[in-house]
Amino acid sequence: MSVKKKLGLPAGKLIAIAGLAGLLAGGAAIYVKESLSGNGALTADAAGACPLAAGKAAAITPFTKGQVAAMRTVDEHRTLPALVFDGPDGRKKTIADFSGKTLLVNLWASWCVPCREEMPALNALEKDLGSEKFEVVAINIDTGGDEKPKAFLDETNVHDLGYYRDASMGVFNTLKKEGLAFGLPVTLLMDEKGCLISAMNGPAAWDSEDAKALINAALAPPKS
Repeated sequence: MSVKKKLGLPAGKLIAIAGLAGLLAGGAAIYVKESLSGNGALTADAAGACPLAAGKAAAITPFTKGQVAAMRTVDEHRTLPALVFDGPDGRKKTIADFSGKTLLVNLWASWCVPCREEMPALNALEKDLGSEKFEVVAINIDTGGDEKPKAFLDETNVHDLGYYRDASMGVFNTLKKEGLAFGLPVTLLMDEKGCLISAMNGPAAWDSEDAKALINAALAPPKS
């Protein structure tokens, strides 16, 4: 029986890439050169701002395996108020605008090969699990106009994701300064309070059962 391939790669190779991404801090990602940006540095909130994030991180840890093995808990659970990007209507948005939703925030570009491979899987994850409680927020960081990213989304039939953009690359530069982004793609898991739970650099098969189990664990209510 043949093994289904994810992201255009054999499953075993993808798992190896995910492991290397975790061990080498983004070794599987495409390096991105920092550019000028209007985004400022992240502000670390007081310890009381994210009281549930540590418990949520502990709850999902058993599910960071297989196709999502590179997802790693962060040292400091905090909000990310400096992340500013354009929403589908062109208006500026921040993570705070998604209050009440668990988010999988993904940075991608049309020229990034791993990103291009990953986008249909992110689209499938949003289609399957997207709700009032969960959203995949895929932020395109192509510089210039909308032509290339929109053409790519049309070519790959990626239409279940909201169209989020940051042509200044400020979102990437901000995460890079915080040690969260080393290349593309980069993915953050954030709780319903907008607190960072975990992060990974490099691609993953987000339409896999491993990924769905991870997201469902993040959505589960805390154990009393």
